[in-house]
Amino acid sequence: MRYSVRPRIRVTGENGTIVFGPGKADLLDAIAKSGSIRAAAEELEMSYMRAWSLVRVMNAAFRSPLVEKVRGGVAQGGARLTARGDEVLRLYRAMEKKAADAIGREWQAMRRKLR
Repeated sequence: MRYSVRPRIRVTGENGTIVFGPGKADLLDAIAKSGSIRAAAEELEMSYMRAWSLVRVMNAAFRSPLVEKVRGGVAQGGARLTARGDEVLRLYRAMEKKAADAIGREWQAMRRKLR
């Protein structure tokens, strides 16, 4: 069996609401790839309403929205990341990488103890 470590960095508000974390980052990735909140929700095996709820939380927490709806046209609409959404996702993934790099030595030692 292969094991990996994934640091779970969460940005929380004063009331404890998670405004950004690994699940929301995965949702942004899926929206960027699919161009659709519905398709992203299906890919992540969550309901469309749950995905929209997460998008609303993120959009409300940042100075400008991370995801915007695209209406009409040949594709019948969809969604895309804004420039801020792209930037926030890139920064978050960089933070994850730095966290994983920071625990690298300890993780290697622990991994040797696994089956």
